[in-house]
Amino acid sequence: MFNHIVPNEQNEPRHYDLIIIGSGSANAIPSYLSEWKIAIVERGTFGGTCLNVGCIPSKMFVLPADLAEEANHSPRLGVDVRFHGADWAAIRDRVFGRIDPIAEGGRQYRATGSENITLIEGTARFVAPRVLDIEGKRFTADHILIGAGSRPSVPPIPGLVETGFHTSDSIMRLDELPDRLGIVGGGYIAVEMGHVFASFGSKVSLFNRSHVLLRAQDAEISQRFTEVFSQRVDVHLEHLPSKIERRGDSIAIHCGGEVIEVDQLLVATGREPNSDLLDVELGGLSCHHHGTIVVDEHMRTIADGVWAIGDIANEYQLKHVANHEAEVAFWNIAHPDDQKRVDYTAVPAAVFSNPQVASVGLTEQQARDQGRDFVVGRRDYGGTAFGWALADETSFAKVLVDVPTGLIIGAHIIGPQAASLIQTLIQAMQFGQTAAQLAHEPYWIHPALTEVVENALLEALEQL
Repeated sequence: MFNHIVPNEQNEPRHYDLIIIGSGSANAIPSYLSEWKIAIVERGTFGGTCLNVGCIPSKMFVLPADLAEEANHSPRLGVDVRFHGADWAAIRDRVFGRIDPIAEGGRQYRATGSENITLIEGTARFVAPRVLDIEGKRFTADHILIGAGSRPSVPPIPGLVETGFHTSDSIMRLDELPDRLGIVGGGYIAVEMGHVFASFGSKVSLFNRSHVLLRAQDAEISQRFTEVFSQRVDVHLEHLPSKIERRGDSIAIHCGGEVIEVDQLLVATGREPNSDLLDVELGGLSCHHHGTIVVDEHMRTIADGVWAIGDIANEYQLKHVANHEAEVAFWNIAHPDDQKRVDYTAVPAAVFSNPQVASVGLTEQQARDQGRDFVVGRRDYGGTAFGWALADETSFAKVLVDVPTGLIIGAHIIGPQAASLIQTLIQAMQFGQTAAQLAHEPYWIHPALTEVVENALLEALEQL
């Protein structure tokens, strides 16, 4: 049994030093709070989005999908490798056979593993500043840290709700691999899951309202990704379905004058913060128009003693950002006279589809909009020795270098190992290393794929 604290006999609220709402990144409670009386409130599965329905399980599906897709490219390397099919149930059970025990173990640990931490299961709602109602009981705290995350958003397509659909919360737990999968959306969830199911053998039809996939990326990256991805997936651009209906065992998607039938439907049109579930206004908090809670660089809200991190407080929706914000917020809660700031100088992101995409800093359009004087260095994978080995004809890396300072202000990579290749550029941006220093001072292993980054930097420097 879990240690559910209830109000005392006088029906007064139970008070804590710190109440944490959400068990994702906010669950990483530092040791210097070991003497604090803390409560963690969780209304769903313990561990948050990343562990249960996001980053980790999706990448565990991507890896075997990458292996399956590689078989299609083996002939150009002179090797006969064939894909004979995917055991969906085995892959799914391997993924969640690892993840579900971790989530349950974390839940058990927080429920029983510490005298100063109490797990409260239920939905928290503000009823007044620093006063919460949780399943009909009142709780107060000196500090409240909100890390309640986000949830899949659902577009208002006629017939969608009545027909039934999956989101990223459920699509990876299907009982069997569908012969035909429809996907609504064109962001990272849509293209990662599109890659997974197409690689395993499903016929994937994707519907996106934009003229390209991954439209938030640098324009050249999103255009190239769309071209390559469309060779594997039936992509419908500049249209969202006008109607969805059930036809026996199939789902009929009406879009752009066509009707396409699928067996399962994934809606991946973004995520929305859970602030509306918390009645944050009653707690004295304010939200931006898109629902994220207003915080400052210290992760403080406008309400005294209330802090917020992660998807509910930023638009990045990235686990590594939430982790960094949690670290700063915990420190600031415990050290009022030594406040730290969250640094968003070089926030990277990656899309683990095929091709893989990674980015950090400004896109070309953003740099132009800011009036920056910059140059672009670009190198195709095929222009390096390891690119020859890959027989790669579509991948490239590009860097944006500020002319007055020589600093890197943006970097974008599409192709194998993109998420790893970009790390050197992230560190250079974070620590103020110039493009010239990065290109000329360290050794670059030859003939490693990292030479594509080196050569992109050298091309940019030729223009300074």
